[in-house]
Amino acid sequence: MNVRHDNEDGSAILEFLIIGVLVLVPLLYIMLTVLRVESAVMASTQAAREAGRAFMMADSTVEARSAAKLAAQLAMSDQGFEMPESALTITCSQACLSPASTAHVRIDWRVELPWIPTFLIGDDQGYPITVDSELRVDSYRSDASS
Repeated sequence: MNVRHDNEDGSAILEFLIIGVLVLVPLLYIMLTVLRVESAVMASTQAAREAGRAFMMADSTVEARSAAKLAAQLAMSDQGFEMPESALTITCSQACLSPASTAHVRIDWRVELPWIPTFLIGDDQGYPITVDSELRVDSYRSDASS
């Protein structure tokens, strides 16, 4: 009589736990990180577009810069992000808001990645996000470059 004694009780559970910890947890983290960065890019794109529109609709450059900043902050907060003060930059090809001039809107900031402590990555934490948008002032607009 040939009796076989293979004692593998519970090994499937152990293998599942090892695979789950070693494969599924890092995969989940990678997915969350990619989704966070993609969400930040989409929010920045919308913020740059809205800042440019608000800039072009204003009557003076002072009002235009203020409206553009507010529009960008609102667009970012709609997506759950807070735009840093220095993230928005607007430059003009000629006098801002003069007919046929071009306004270049740039949003440049870093999005924090989930679950990474600050002491591991230092001061330059996060993934860099840069979005550019360029708008042309209508040729028939009255000059509002004051």
